[in-house]
Amino acid sequence: MRIAFIVGQFPVASKTFILNQIIGLVDRGHEVDIYADVPAYQSSVHGDIRNYDLYKNICYEYPLPSEFLARQAEKIKLLAHCFFRNPFAVLNTLNAARYGQQATSFKLLCRAEPAISRPSSYDIVHCHFGLNAIRGLLLKEVKALKGKLVTTFHGVDITKHLQVYGNDMYDQLWTKGDLFLPISDLFLKKIVNLGCQQDKTHVHHMGIDCSKFKYVSRHLSSDRPIVLATVNRLVEKKGVEYSIRAVAQLIHKNILVQYNIVGEGPLSDHLQQLVKNLNMERHIHFLGWKEQSDVIEILEKSDILIAPSVTSNNGDQEGIPVALMEAMAMGMPIVSTQHSGIPELVQHNRSGFLVPERDVDELANKLECLAINPNMWSEMGLTGRRIVEKDYNIHHLNDQLVDIYQSLL
Repeated sequence: MRIAFIVGQFPVASKTFILNQIIGLVDRGHEVDIYADVPAYQSSVHGDIRNYDLYKNICYEYPLPSEFLARQAEKIKLLAHCFFRNPFAVLNTLNAARYGQQATSFKLLCRAEPAISRPSSYDIVHCHFGLNAIRGLLLKEVKALKGKLVTTFHGVDITKHLQVYGNDMYDQLWTKGDLFLPISDLFLKKIVNLGCQQDKTHVHHMGIDCSKFKYVSRHLSSDRPIVLATVNRLVEKKGVEYSIRAVAQLIHKNILVQYNIVGEGPLSDHLQQLVKNLNMERHIHFLGWKEQSDVIEILEKSDILIAPSVTSNNGDQEGIPVALMEAMAMGMPIVSTQHSGIPELVQHNRSGFLVPERDVDELANKLECLAINPNMWSEMGLTGRRIVEKDYNIHHLNDQLVDIYQSLL
C-alpha cells in the first residue's frame, strides 16, 4: 500500500508513537510519505529517523519569504512549478470565493505543493490529530491528494481544541472522513457524542516495542534510597508540580527517596524554582531531554514511575501516555491519576495506584504505601508488563493497523 501520514511538526521527540507506526509500516513493505508543516528544531533526533532514512520521505509545507517583493516573486515561481504538475489542484487552491484568505494569500497552495510535487494518489491518508485531518480533508477536496481518509484522535484535539474552535469543528470530517481511530474507549465515546457515526470508529491504541524494554522484577535493598522517576514534557497537563510537592511530603516524613524528572518544556524554570523553594535540590533532580536509550537506562535504575497528569486550565488532556507503557513494560509499579484514558492502561491496585487529579496528599499517600511495602512492587510490575504485552504491543497493533487499512480498500 501507499500511505500518506499527515502530521504537524516532524520529527518530534515527544511523539515517538507516530514514528513507531511509520517504521512498522515500512517494515511490512508499505510505502510511506510524511506530510508535515515545518521541521521540529531540536538538538537530538530519534535514531530510527536516520536508520530508516526517513528524511527523504518527509514533505514540508512550501515556505514563502517574509519580505514583500521576494514573496511575490516566490509566489510566481510556486504557481508555475505547481501548475505544470496539477493545474486543476492549483486552480482549486486559488478559489477565493470558497477558501477566502487561504486562497488569496497562497497559504492553501503552499500546503498543497508537497502533494502536487510528487505522485499523490495513496491508498490511505492517515492523519494524526484532528486539525491535521481537517488539513487532509482540504487537500483531498482541492484534488491535491487522493486516498481513504483515516484520523487518529489523541487528546488535545478533542479537549482543548473544542474549547477554542467549538464542538462543531469536525462536522464535515465526520461526514467525509472514512474511518476514525480514537486511542481510547473514552475518546471513542466522546467523538460519537460529537456526531461521528459509530460504525466509522475503531479504538486503536498507540503502543511500544516491548522487546526494547526489558522486564526487571523490582526489589529494594536496605542501603539505598527509593528511586522515583517521571518521563514527560514539562507542560501543565503532565502535573509535575503535584508530584514534586508529594515527594517533598515524603522527605519531610524521613522516607529516603530520590526523584528524577526526565524531560524539557516551557515549565522547566518554574518547576526548578519550586524545587528550590521547597529546599528539595538534594532529592529532586531535573535530567533534561534524553534519547530513548538513555531513558531506558534511567528507568532500569528506578523503582516507581510517577505520572501525575491533570486537565490543563485550557482543557488540554492526555490520551494514554506512552511513557507509562514503557515503564510498565519494564516492570515498574505506577502512581498516576484518574485522568482521561490512563485508567484503561493502569489497573488500580493491580499494576499501580490511581489518585484524583491535583490531589497532592493522596499522591503522597500512595507513594508512601509503595515505599513502606516494597513487597508489592514485583507483582504490580509483572501485572503491568502483561497488560502492555497484551494490549499495547506495537507489533500486534501495527498488524491490526494494516488489517484496518485493508478493510477500507
